[in-house]
Amino acid sequence: MKHIPFNEGWKFQRCDEEGEGVPVHIPHDAMLSENRTENSAGGTNSGWYEGRDYRYTKKFFVPVEYREQEILIEFEGVYRNADVYLNGRKAANRPYGFTNFYVDCEGFLEYGSENEIVVIARNADQPNCRWYSGAGIYRDVTMHIGSKAGHIRINGLRVRTLSIEPAKIEVEIVTVGSGSGELVILRKEREVLRRSFVSAGKRVLWLDVPDADLWDPAHPNLYTAKAEFLGDEECIAFGIRTVEISRTKGFLLNGKRTVLRGACVHGDNGILGARSEYEAEERRVRILKGVGYNALRSAHNPASKHFLTACDRLGMLVMDEYADSWYIHKTQYDYADYLTEWWKQDLKDMVEKDYNHPCVVLYSTGNEVSETAQKRGIELVGEMTDYLHELDSTRPVTCGVNIFFNFLSSLGFGVYSDKKAEKNSKKSYKKKKAVGSEFFNNLAGLFGDRVMKIGATLHGCDVKTRSAFAKMDVAGYNYGILRYRHDLKKYPDRIIVGSETFCNDAYKFIELSKRHPRLIGDFVWAGMDYLGEVGIGAWEYCDYAPKFDHGPGWVSAGSGRVDLTGNLLGEAAYTKVAFGLTKKPAIAVRPVNNTGKKHSPSAWKMTNALLSWAWNGCEGKKAIIEVYARAAKVELLMNGRSLGKKKPKKAIAIFSARYEPGELTAVSFDKKGREIARSSLVSADEKTVLSAQAEQSAVPAGKLCFVNLRYTDEKGIVKMLERNQISVTVTGGELVALGNACPYNAEGYGNSVTSTYFGQALAIVRAGKSGTLRIEASDTERTAATTVEILK
Repeated sequence: MKHIPFNEGWKFQRCDEEGEGVPVHIPHDAMLSENRTENSAGGTNSGWYEGRDYRYTKKFFVPVEYREQEILIEFEGVYRNADVYLNGRKAANRPYGFTNFYVDCEGFLEYGSENEIVVIARNADQPNCRWYSGAGIYRDVTMHIGSKAGHIRINGLRVRTLSIEPAKIEVEIVTVGSGSGELVILRKEREVLRRSFVSAGKRVLWLDVPDADLWDPAHPNLYTAKAEFLGDEECIAFGIRTVEISRTKGFLLNGKRTVLRGACVHGDNGILGARSEYEAEERRVRILKGVGYNALRSAHNPASKHFLTACDRLGMLVMDEYADSWYIHKTQYDYADYLTEWWKQDLKDMVEKDYNHPCVVLYSTGNEVSETAQKRGIELVGEMTDYLHELDSTRPVTCGVNIFFNFLSSLGFGVYSDKKAEKNSKKSYKKKKAVGSEFFNNLAGLFGDRVMKIGATLHGCDVKTRSAFAKMDVAGYNYGILRYRHDLKKYPDRIIVGSETFCNDAYKFIELSKRHPRLIGDFVWAGMDYLGEVGIGAWEYCDYAPKFDHGPGWVSAGSGRVDLTGNLLGEAAYTKVAFGLTKKPAIAVRPVNNTGKKHSPSAWKMTNALLSWAWNGCEGKKAIIEVYARAAKVELLMNGRSLGKKKPKKAIAIFSARYEPGELTAVSFDKKGREIARSSLVSADEKTVLSAQAEQSAVPAGKLCFVNLRYTDEKGIVKMLERNQISVTVTGGELVALGNACPYNAEGYGNSVTSTYFGQALAIVRAGKSGTLRIEASDTERTAATTVEILK
């Protein structure tokens, strides 16, 4: 089928507004422009954004010759409970807001004239999600067209690897009509092989691929399969690779044991909101791969196509997850009312989306669904696992289970229940009590991360999870690291993945994985900060967060090894060291201006240390310095003077000193006292410069460009305590989003002015049609500018 982008020409308005609406660019996040107030029923979950229902309309001409075409319109993501109308008649409904669906246009279109499509996206019935979902048509829309006389069906070209030595692939081609066609396999536009075929519905070809280049995270080699049938052409990218799980060898990629060094990510792209655009998805994957992660978990809904494409190209493994709730409500208006009827269709669409992506290596049916402690839920685990095996026999299936939550649920202290969800939704912000995971998030924040981990060691936790785990290929443990050794011994056939973990578990996990192959991976919560679930992973001081109540003003979780705008935090450096991916020690410093002061509590943050020694104005103040190293000893030097040697514990050594400008150096030593490696941080000079640095030197027309706004010295070192309001203007394009990474941000991201956070902010700009894109930044004293070439 032909695939025609259908993103342009849309108008948007709230359903309670009159008029024709305003033009918008799809993907579009309607929620990001709503008010954030204490009247928001979504509250802490949604980042205090209010919910509304929205109408999108588009007029489009349909030629007479299209009468002989099969036409589908694909919506990759509409949040939520979407109704689609064509020329005033209802053509489709899809309750789930996180999956793609297709509208069959047969019988609805008027040929040779203008047509109208209307989409109603519902988000007024709050609360309906435990994190910031976004709203509206937030992913791409595409029109698919194929001749009724004969074409390749939508998702009708599929490739899977049968073996790698020798390399053999299976190509499935599903067609409408009967006839002959041709298949071509290409690698970097070079033809590898060509094969003619005859099809009448479905044809399966088995092909040898000579001198195959395999796909893996270190070598993300991609091929193209191009099929031509009765004048119709279909192209898909694929990788040649195998996935297997083994009791003796663990997770095998291309026959070699691979440990999943993973992170969980929500669907939003930070200050861009829920909009899924390729440049944003690629940037996020690239940054997280740079930290040392080789796997990402799409928590807790199916990943976007752009995200999977970026993972294919960059070499990132993916656990694609279905849903956060099954038939028990976590929030009053979540998907629990629909899942029983829709889960098979949802999983089918997820598999069809994922099938050709080599990056997808695991399916997850759910997250912390305490239904897995019930007979009905255990049966559903098995049904979903079996159904996914029917749809795709090449990928194992898991489900993220919070072991402690299951046990509490069995005692009648269910973390989630329909009654709790309904009761809590009716309370105002001031009277609302933390329930469900929010309650335990708060508890863990006060008493530390060991609350859930120790709770998971109770015998009852085993009793209330073993039946569900037996229905999975891989048992998903949320915060169950203290059970790993016990359960691996007790259940010799069980394969375990840490489907959700704390940052400070990284060292212990990687050491356990060396001795236990059936422990296949670890997915930290979370890789990159995200909107909603406000403050659960934030260590903020009063200078940036005037209240620690997580009320309106708080907008993001603060739970990331990478912050909301893409900057690496000290935890990112620790992760890379703990995983053993670098021999060099790393240095991170807790905010020197706030040493000893109270901060907001969270177990999801191991430290708030930052990768900087530029704390101008803090001379003489106590500094807490963290050194991350896999070594027998580390020594810390300040301007050449030794501050002592220490033995790292789980790859961490902590020093304290009085801040002074200059150079801070960490040196690591082996057991014999020999130097392994060293690294340094340097302070910033006195003169302050405002800089605007685009991450791309050129950007295609209509695509996104990311511009870092920073206060630095003349050498480019960021000055952490420079804080100001920066105004941004754009010529040759459009300012799409502007903001900083602070979890407390009353400004939002839709203005042309932002304050800085630790000396930095981010502008996201869409390039115009041609010429040059120019971004100018200014405060009351300084100006900066950068230009980017627009590619046609």
